[in-house]
Amino acid sequence: MFHDGSRLTADDVVFSILRAQQPSSQLNFYAGPLGTPVKIDDYTVELRQERVNPILLQQLSAVMIMSRAWAVAHRAERVPSFQAREEAFSSRNANGTGRYRLAQREPGVRTVLERNPAWWGRFEGNVQKVVLTPIANDASRTAALLSGGVDFVNDVAVQDIERVRADPALRLTVAPENRLIFLGFDLWREESPYVGVKGRNPLQDLRVREAFAYAIDTEAIKARIMRDHSVPARCMAVAKAGCMAEKLDVPLRTDVTRARRLMAEAGYAQGFDLTLDCPNDRYMNDQAICVALAGMLARIEVRLKVDARPKTLYFPKIQSGDTSFFLIGWAGGFADAQPVLDPLLHSRDDAAGKGASNFGRIADPVLDRLIDAAGTEPDPVRRAGLLADAQRRAADQFYYLPLHRQTLFWASRAHVQAVTSPNGVVRVDWIRIE
Repeated sequence: MFHDGSRLTADDVVFSILRAQQPSSQLNFYAGPLGTPVKIDDYTVELRQERVNPILLQQLSAVMIMSRAWAVAHRAERVPSFQAREEAFSSRNANGTGRYRLAQREPGVRTVLERNPAWWGRFEGNVQKVVLTPIANDASRTAALLSGGVDFVNDVAVQDIERVRADPALRLTVAPENRLIFLGFDLWREESPYVGVKGRNPLQDLRVREAFAYAIDTEAIKARIMRDHSVPARCMAVAKAGCMAEKLDVPLRTDVTRARRLMAEAGYAQGFDLTLDCPNDRYMNDQAICVALAGMLARIEVRLKVDARPKTLYFPKIQSGDTSFFLIGWAGGFADAQPVLDPLLHSRDDAAGKGASNFGRIADPVLDRLIDAAGTEPDPVRRAGLLADAQRRAADQFYYLPLHRQTLFWASRAHVQAVTSPNGVVRVDWIRIE
């Protein structure tokens, strides 16, 4: 049953999948490969596909089910575009079937959830009511926890970790997170808007991208910025288990001399000016990482200007292509490489639902063929080989520069016990108040 008392039927499932497949949906790279949903009877839906999809069930789990009648009644059939900053009734209201129902929603201020008495499943925890309060400032968030103003935070600043760990009134939970932080380039324009070179785009030159990779010291970022709470990476996979190319995930050893030689070979011994777009409230120490990168790239004469913005301004900017060089993260509830390769590394193909987050417009036919083949290969051994080849080609071409995978830090009052998951999602129904 939905929270308003109406039944969930096959009509709602078909509607929800088709809605998630809309171009404006941020879930279309999961929903697109599900094929065409067809109602068989009130409680059966068939997903008709033109080809094999080896991760169908994983992609299906990412699509949430909405009430068709509720959406129609409130004119929410179309997904509002985050990029265009559109809003709809569904932006501030919800009618799901889950464990908790929405009682109040004030974006950026407060969201209140109350336990659903009609929930059909089993609660592992004992939380009856949840009040979500966004606190963007790291110091203010920690102060709220220390004072008892909040019971739980799922984003502890690295500089506060030892302080939280040492306080007997608090509980610190540490776990690996399926979240890769990496850098991307404008690879499609012959002259990029935020590169200080006229008539050509140095970022299209493989030697320049490789020089950047050798100039960046991911171990220094780990030690100085992340305070040893990150895992340097090179493979485009949200978790190490998702990297299918043997030994590919070993980060490059920093070599500034080699980087300078590559810049000279590319004709940029004197470097160039470049702007790095960066969020300042989305990833752990995101702005500090970008500032550190400016110092590292200065060693190869790249004069980096950091343009750090709140995520509400940052993401629309890069999604519109208004960038030359950007820092971004990618996370996932499962480690398979396909949900990374399809949206990030495949060329833009809206009809196939691929390349939706390929903001640098990578266009590599060889890589596309490998990704497409892996996406339809039923044999797990052959598929692993195709994924490895795709990841290896992406690394050899330096299309992205992976920095590290984040570590997940949650903190709570000592009487609050939470269970972590690699995707970073807080399962309130798993939390127990002791």
